[in-house]
Amino acid sequence: MKQNNKEGYALITGGTSGIGYEIAKCFAKDGYNLVLVARTVEGLKEISAELMNSFKVDVRTIQKDLIIPGSSKEIYEECKNNGLTINFLVNDAGQGYWGNFIDTDLHREMDLIHLNVIAVVSLTKYFLRDMTQRNNGKILQLASSLAKAPSPHMSVYAASKAFVWSFTEALIQELKDTNITMTALLPGATDTDFFHKAEAEDSKEYRETSLYDPAEVAKAGYEGMMAGKDKVVPGAKNKMQGMMGAILPDKMVAANMGSHLKESTKDDGRDSITHARSAEERSRISNQSGKPDGDFENHSGHDHRE
Repeated sequence: MKQNNKEGYALITGGTSGIGYEIAKCFAKDGYNLVLVARTVEGLKEISAELMNSFKVDVRTIQKDLIIPGSSKEIYEECKNNGLTINFLVNDAGQGYWGNFIDTDLHREMDLIHLNVIAVVSLTKYFLRDMTQRNNGKILQLASSLAKAPSPHMSVYAASKAFVWSFTEALIQELKDTNITMTALLPGATDTDFFHKAEAEDSKEYRETSLYDPAEVAKAGYEGMMAGKDKVVPGAKNKMQGMMGAILPDKMVAANMGSHLKESTKDDGRDSITHARSAEERSRISNQSGKPDGDFENHSGHDHRE
């Protein structure tokens, strides 16, 4: 371990693949110790070993499924019990779900809401209270370009990210007279396992459009967080879409998003992930579920039904 590591830890959910993994690398390169939260022991072992060997930082791991109620509190308590001071919180873990609302599975959508909304609120509450006592800390919330765009075929996901965006904006104002900053990252479609988990690999957005590089998105988010920015919108196309969305009526924005997220008619579009760590995540899930898309089948028998 480096003798000059920064004090405290950066806790990153979803830290073994996609944007979360790339953000973890940004922290490690700058000498920050890490707490990585993810669902598989295999992924946590691989990534923690990589980061410790490459950057000589301390990496702690917590295996938790944030879809399961109570997981956020267990993560917080494990950090407290091990004397880990969390100076940076990155709420990266999240999922989407593709399809017409009347056809999609309600239980899957309850899982999505728990992961994208309830876990984010819970982790923010637990760790922000400690940061407030120290009057020091930074939080990065993963929203989405869809946070400002009503999105047919991904209606629940877009609404969950609209919550994250609104929640973050409100807390930024509550924290304005403190030394704590909160940043919302609003990426566009990115080359991770997101579309496969969402069963959206046949969507026009995935098969026919260019995707952002997770490393570039992570770098923008990390730098914005460290600079204390309120919002980061990576990529020129993403910025342009955001500007147009601010001008156009919501009905037109929704219609435009519906055209992007409808089923593709092309036979020769994108069909696989090129980001290596995200492809490994897809392989782990598919090996367990026996399916090329979707999420793990088993979440320890929890139930969010009405």
